[in-house]
Amino acid sequence: MPKQVRHDKVIMMIDNKQFDGSILAARYAFMPNKLRYCGGDTNSEIFEYITRQQTDPGLQTMLGEFQTMFPYLKLIAESNKILDPFNYKVVEAYWIGNELLENVSMQNFYKYLVDEQKLKKRFKLGLLEKVFGKIPVGAKPHHSFHVLNIPKRTGYYPIEHTLETMDECRIAPAKIIEILNGKMKVEYQPLIMNDNKIEVGEPVKKEVFTEINKKAFVRGVEVGDFVSLHWSWVCDSLTKDQVDNLNKWTKFNLALLNLNYA
Repeated sequence: MPKQVRHDKVIMMIDNKQFDGSILAARYAFMPNKLRYCGGDTNSEIFEYITRQQTDPGLQTMLGEFQTMFPYLKLIAESNKILDPFNYKVVEAYWIGNELLENVSMQNFYKYLVDEQKLKKRFKLGLLEKVFGKIPVGAKPHHSFHVLNIPKRTGYYPIEHTLETMDECRIAPAKIIEILNGKMKVEYQPLIMNDNKIEVGEPVKKEVFTEINKKAFVRGVEVGDFVSLHWSWVCDSLTKDQVDNLNKWTKFNLALLNLNYA
């Protein structure tokens, strides 16, 4: 089914090419790539693919260099008997969350963390047991699981996460309050520390970036619409179901994180 979006208060249908999973993956991979956290030195090329809404095997080759994202996509695809790891629903499952996550078995997720993320080589036994112990209680390969429950950022700079970097690195839904020149003012719920646990706080207002050289990923949105944030960059517009899924998986993975403090 093509996606419905509001434009000038009329429901319009977007062409199926907008549901290209490679473009969706690129939207969320762009900013950490630009910050040199993940992937190769290809952020300029990725940016052009997204703003032109064009894809080809070259984009998928670049995205295949993301050592965290791409193996997760393969795991979700294989668990759902989907051949293409850049299938739109596969990519959506990882970054936003959807029903495909439920089909990833505990055994396959454990094997992934050992073989692909190589956690047995990277972590000491005590920390390893904490991470692996979350699989039997429902951990799934959602981006927020990796951000909140793998304590080191991966990529070029494998440094310890802080509350601030976890908040920036997760995908956060945000409501547009004001559209500015090259920016938006949005309302979103930041991560906070409360009674020695990390949780989603009360809504706050924040300015985020939308454009580089007059080019943006999101056009035609209005005040009151929801968008997704990654490292204070507006990645995409969100449907109500996508907002609900993001909130659901973020809160679930925060609960897994807080098992460390129990």
